[in-house]
Amino acid sequence: MPEIIKKAELTFPEIGLIAGTRGILGAGIGLLLASKLANTKRRSIGWTLFLLGAISTIPIVRNVVLKNQTQDTTP
Repeated sequence: MPEIIKKAELTFPEIGLIAGTRGILGAGIGLLLASKLANTKRRSIGWTLFLLGAISTIPIVRNVVLKNQTQDTTP
């Protein structure tokens, strides 16, 4: 069975945005799972970072997908 490979061309700022949102998301998850802070502070900071990372990912992914769709249709 042949492999299907999709290419996505990204600029450095796009890669930076993706890496930044992944970092924020990871920090949020880390704080949710950690036990170093007081429970209420840890949970509020963790959920804030997690949601910020998750929500900020949506427009970036949409932008990359739309950009690749227009490149695929251009001869």
